[in-house]
Amino acid sequence: MHDDRHLTEARLDRFVRERLDQASYLRSLPLAVSGWDVPDEPVPFSEAILQQYRPVTSGEPWGAPWSTRWLHITGQLPEDLLSSGHRLEIVAELGYSDEMPGFQCEGIAWHRDGSILKALSPRNKYLPVERLGIGADGAIDFYIEAAANPDVAQGWTFQPNPLGDKATAGKKPLYVFGGVALAVLDETVWELRQDVWTLAGLMHELPTELPRRHEILRALERMLDVMDPDDVSGTAAAGREALAGVLSQPAYASAHQIVATGHAHIDSAWLWPVRETIRKCARTFSNVVALMDEHPDFVFSCSSAQQLSWIKEFYPELFERIKLKVAAGQFVPVGGMWVESDTNMPGSEAMARQFLEGKSFFRREFGVDCKEAWLPDSFGYSGALPQIVASAGIDWFLTQKISWNQVNVMPHHTFQWEGIDGTRVFTHFPPADTYNSELSGRELAHAQSNYREKGRSNVSLVPFGWGDGGGGPTREMIAAARRTGSLEGSPAVRMGSAKSFFEQAQAEYPAPPVWLGEMYLELHRGTYTSQSNTKKGNRRSEHLLREAELWAATAAVRKGSAYPAAELKRLWQLVLLQQFHDILPGSSIAWVHQDAERNYAAIAQQLEGIITSSMRALVGEGDTQFTFNAAPHERSGIPALAAAPAVSVDAPVEISELDGGYVLDNGIIRAVIDSNGLVTSLMDYASGREAIAPGGAGNHLELHRDTPNAWDAWDIDEFYRHNVTDCREARSVTLESAGWDAVVVVERLIGASPLTQRISLSAGSPSLTISNHIDWQESQKLLKLGFELDVRADRSASETQFGHVFRPTHTNTSWEAAKFEICAHRWIHVAEAGYGVAVSNAATYGHDVTRAVREADGGTTTTVRLSLLRAPKSPDPFTDRGEHELVVTIRPGAQIADAVEEGYRTNLAPRSISGAEAVEPLFSVFNAALVVEAVKLAEDGSGDVVVRLYESLGERSTGLIRATFPVTGVEVTNLLEETVEAPVGVLLGADSVELTLRPFQILTLRFKR
Repeated sequence: MHDDRHLTEARLDRFVRERLDQASYLRSLPLAVSGWDVPDEPVPFSEAILQQYRPVTSGEPWGAPWSTRWLHITGQLPEDLLSSGHRLEIVAELGYSDEMPGFQCEGIAWHRDGSILKALSPRNKYLPVERLGIGADGAIDFYIEAAANPDVAQGWTFQPNPLGDKATAGKKPLYVFGGVALAVLDETVWELRQDVWTLAGLMHELPTELPRRHEILRALERMLDVMDPDDVSGTAAAGREALAGVLSQPAYASAHQIVATGHAHIDSAWLWPVRETIRKCARTFSNVVALMDEHPDFVFSCSSAQQLSWIKEFYPELFERIKLKVAAGQFVPVGGMWVESDTNMPGSEAMARQFLEGKSFFRREFGVDCKEAWLPDSFGYSGALPQIVASAGIDWFLTQKISWNQVNVMPHHTFQWEGIDGTRVFTHFPPADTYNSELSGRELAHAQSNYREKGRSNVSLVPFGWGDGGGGPTREMIAAARRTGSLEGSPAVRMGSAKSFFEQAQAEYPAPPVWLGEMYLELHRGTYTSQSNTKKGNRRSEHLLREAELWAATAAVRKGSAYPAAELKRLWQLVLLQQFHDILPGSSIAWVHQDAERNYAAIAQQLEGIITSSMRALVGEGDTQFTFNAAPHERSGIPALAAAPAVSVDAPVEISELDGGYVLDNGIIRAVIDSNGLVTSLMDYASGREAIAPGGAGNHLELHRDTPNAWDAWDIDEFYRHNVTDCREARSVTLESAGWDAVVVVERLIGASPLTQRISLSAGSPSLTISNHIDWQESQKLLKLGFELDVRADRSASETQFGHVFRPTHTNTSWEAAKFEICAHRWIHVAEAGYGVAVSNAATYGHDVTRAVREADGGTTTTVRLSLLRAPKSPDPFTDRGEHELVVTIRPGAQIADAVEEGYRTNLAPRSISGAEAVEPLFSVFNAALVVEAVKLAEDGSGDVVVRLYESLGERSTGLIRATFPVTGVEVTNLLEETVEAPVGVLLGADSVELTLRPFQILTLRFKR
């Protein structure tokens, strides 16, 4: 037989495009529309309906970027339609295109009583008339809140544009209003369209040698033959009959099984501000609830407690409807986190609080205990996560993003993920490689062919629904799920919850393979550096929260002061929100980061108030100067977690001049700074060893061209190393001060950006500090600060949550080569046997470590570099322009324990206050390897004291923690502060606990008062 496949397929495409898609509605009647443009920021319904509205006509431009227009829709339902039996819908054409749902204008329909009816969006334009509750008089009367959100992405060209900042976005209308109409849905035509969509999608994915492909083609051809293009409605039933046979063929017995769960990945901020995310959530969730009313088998997975908290606050009526759907098992909270956060950069306690706050909210509001961590879109996954999620009572982990890897493909889709402490969690990567599926034939076929566990397991998950900008599932997607429940050639799809998937998968695959350590995303490496002020605000907030909780808890126990639990919770939740995976990584529009920086300033002010009032309550009135040490290590004679009179240092720093530079020597370390401000020698007296490589230098600045192939704020591509400007030359090097603190000031010009460095050595300090003040005025550049060290290190250690991770410094394999930019928290450490160097920072996350063997002496130079600043043009064209203060320290002769201590030293400065009495720590810990991460009062308001600590060195560590206040007992708890059985190695006493912790083990203890 002649092969006419392409002719028939082309015929089908044109018929669908020109006939079938145009015949969904039998009849359409325009409705009267009047409008009111909100002068500035959005207003609530109660305010909007009081305004003066003017007539709005079809074809009228509207919608300056980020503006809102309220529409009042009125009309009369014709008597002949009241009893026609047809499905009647309101269709609103706000001016959107069919592309990019969630990245353009969208709206939400309001009943005149102030309740939400349903959202309106490019792929979801309809509103069932029955939801209006029209009376016997047939009067139509409702409102639409239309949001003129601009498409900042602009086709993903990553060209700079002004739309991401309200101040520069302009006032030109973006959209053309297309009118609002009452329409009669032709349900038979609509069902036929879904039949064709499913079958054509499947056909195109089947191999041409399979008979099934041709059976579908010929069935579609018969459908085209029986259909009258001039009477689509009248012949649609015959068209469906022509397809019924191929639609009824059951799936293969061995077909891949897919659990499809409704989803709407709503970025809590990204190419829109937080204020718009709140409305996106209302729009999406109202759509979801409306679909649930019509489809009782439809299940929707909803992550992010923050988003539901917004609904409770701003849309209480919708929240109550959601609660009913949760109780019915259709609307399913998942993930157990406050937001879907980044996992590379949040600190230890912040990562724990994501689950504490998220799971507590879901339990409190819905009675739901989430058992799955849900992070489809975060930019890589910390090796500490398995232990953290397990400590929060979570059994399963789901992500999607590793499918974006540039080079290496993850070898598993279902596996055990083993964390840095040995904890394992059952993990799944949906092989559909999307968290925004529409259940197309292509996506389903890809899931089946891509699935790597074939022969051992045969079930995967697919989240379906428009996402990123919200929108969620549509009725078309539900129709696709039903048609592929058992369809020959397709995976077998069932709608269900994530929990039902994981239970099935775990039962089917009880001993899957193991992946050890972090899951590094081979993409978006620039997110460790972009938007420096946001990162600095996060780091500072984390440490201020530590201090505030510590001193407030100490004041509550020692002095009976009121503990500001509600205020601390509110501030924690704001910090957690800003750890969302497009805020903290710096990949959002300017508006988002402007909001974040204002929030961080307010957070700092409020926490400083809590800290100061707590300290004053503790020391009382007096003239003695006390130093408060919130760090988990003794510092300058001040015990950890305590306050005592300051201890004087024995001798000042010695300073001498050398060849236009300076030598700084405090008896612990000796640093030589040359005439260009480079550190040419750094030696610690304990080892007597030189840290700087022969011919090398520390404090070496390099300016790189930074023009990634795509994803500007997100990506650093390896070829940035091909173009570098060496910034060794200084304008001036001067001695600013001497004595107890010696400071050398170095003035430089980095491109067009003036930089002042203050290189300081304090009496008694084991490290050299470099403070960098820069007025950053570069474009598409990357600034690196490097230290060339005489250390043969084949790996580096980088701090992560509750421990550290090792990464190779070599590039033996493609996996190692891909890690050319890595994330570290407060410190990074390189070492050979018996000797190491620690580099710490106060607000920097991006690093790289390279190695080279010197020809002159055969030694190895290991270079540690910090990524200080970037200057991407998209999505914020002025990313990081302006002044920055970035602090770095280098500590020679350092072991891992020294690196841990140095990280706290750099980020947690002592505080001084005058008073009358010293402050004894609430806890004494015997063994500095056991680091106290948090001290707080219990969440339940009991007044019990909760302390969280961890083994910090990566070795088995034994010690004792003792309370220094009266207690009635000690319990081990999980992260949610629920009592659990004491793990092996933990022996509870009356007021103390003997500990033997495995490497990086987390332990949470409740001391009952």
